Amino acid sequence: MSTTAIIVLVVVIVAVLVLAAIVAMTMRQRARSRRLRQRYGDEYDLMVGRAGNRRRAESELQRREQRRQEMDIRPLEPGARAAFAEDWRRTQEEFVDRPVEAVKRADLLVVQVMKARGYPAGDFEQQARDVSVDHASVIKEYRAAHKISARNDDHRATTEELRQAMKHYRALFSELLEESGSPR
Repeated sequence: MSTTAIIVLVVVIVAVLVLAAIVAMTMRQRARSRRLRQRYGDEYDLMVGRAGNRRRAESELQRREQRRQEMDIRPLEPGARAAFAEDWRRTQEEFVDRPVEAVKRADLLVVQVMKARGYPAGDFEQQARDVSVDHASVIKEYRAAHKISARNDDHRATTEELRQAMKHYRALFSELLEESGSPR
């Protein structure tokens, strides 16, 4: 075999290896994107919009997952679960006569259940990021409830908006109450 033939063969082998590596990386990135999109749903799209691109959004979602792994999220004891459920029932009843106060109480109850389960206290955005790892299917509702609650604090929310906030809070509250505590 001539030197030229050997050089051509080496170049072809290197090109094939580089191409295989590129294909493998692309497939891995697509699989990661697919997994994150399936897991986070609307939250994935929100993150892509906020981050400005898919790669930054996916890195943020993976950081959330890593942070979540460091948390000690646990199920509620049956007594605590029953007490929270009763508090929620009373809060819903309160809505009839005092919707403004009921929405504030619903927000507080959701935060209390999060803390009782082991999610760290923090500002709303951090709480939403932390909870989104385990409850991505309802995090959009939690964000909507919080937005209405902020309007409520400014006395700008209508009764219908407050009713919607209660429904949104209930979605996350129910999941937090029923969750077994094991990471998904």
